[in-house]
Amino acid sequence: MEAFFWSTGIVALAEMGDKTQLLSLVLAARFKKPWPIILGILVATLANHGLAGAFGAWITTHIGPDVMRWILGVSFIGMGLWILVPDKLDDDDAPQATQAGVFFTTLVAFFLAEMGDKTQFATIALGAQYQGAVVAVVMGTTFGMMLANVPAVLFGEAITRKVPIRAVHVVAALLFAALGVLALVGG
Repeated sequence: MEAFFWSTGIVALAEMGDKTQLLSLVLAARFKKPWPIILGILVATLANHGLAGAFGAWITTHIGPDVMRWILGVSFIGMGLWILVPDKLDDDDAPQATQAGVFFTTLVAFFLAEMGDKTQFATIALGAQYQGAVVAVVMGTTFGMMLANVPAVLFGEAITRKVPIRAVHVVAALLFAALGVLALVGG
């Protein structure tokens, strides 16, 4: 359960103001069909984070525990710093509806937007840290993603005006930094 709860909290905080959350807002505003968008986000996140978590667990089988401890520690601290840099979504990045529909458009756009994103790297690091609980990590990171994105799809800009994104980023950065320090000292 520890892997699930840490993964949920870290990704939910990291996702606030992230480009994929901005993408959720754009998709909701453009298509005005929340349920296919939410389902597309869920399926894309499960696929993306499933691969990321498996890669994180796999890498631990090829790298010794001391080296892995340093990689995890530095990665988490780096994530803490990276999260302080706000994302933006250019108009060029906004998806257009395809003949396949809103669900497929969301699935593809969200999966691709998540490639190389902070939350994908966090999932890799969490998969490496909790290699025996990759399913819990993927379920946690997916749940965290949904906690951040479903309200964005359903309530849109009203939420972004009330939530102090900068404060959320600082809290998430501190959590990542704490995880990094714990990994470095062997906790």
